[in-house]
Amino acid sequence: MREPGFVAIGRIRRPHGLKGEVITEVLTDFPERIKPEFEVYVGPERMKLRINSVRKHTKGLILRFEGYLGREKAAELRNQWIYVSIEDSPTLPQGEYYHHQMLGLNVLTDDQRELGKIVDIIVTGANDVYVVQAADGSEVLIPDIRDVVLDIDLNQEIMRIHLLPGLLPE
Repeated sequence: MREPGFVAIGRIRRPHGLKGEVITEVLTDFPERIKPEFEVYVGPERMKLRINSVRKHTKGLILRFEGYLGREKAAELRNQWIYVSIEDSPTLPQGEYYHHQMLGLNVLTDDQRELGKIVDIIVTGANDVYVVQAADGSEVLIPDIRDVVLDIDLNQEIMRIHLLPGLLPE
């Protein structure tokens, strides 16, 4: 399949204090795995770093990485993304998928019409909405609700849907 090698789990915002700690925004549904001795990859070069300490902060977590002692050294990590290898991602329950697994899936209707590929996912309070781009460049928004999404087959890279009235532009 076409999965990326890494998935973002957080973003380092700024240094905190004088001991090399950084305030980190958490972007994972599994923050409990971010703990001392956990190895992550940081920045566009995917620099491998080991977490030395973790503590809670009102805006996420405060992390300290091995080899990053002092505020100046920690400042080198400002605004960097934190990644984990796809292989290290926890297994989800059956019927649940990571966003990166959904991107690029071909969307077919229950009457076998091809709508296009999922190019983006909009996260709303109620449910996700898949942005499906047709071959002509037009886009359709498909809500991730039980009445619409019938089946997802990652091996065949297909999502089958039922079109409710009003989902397609007339």
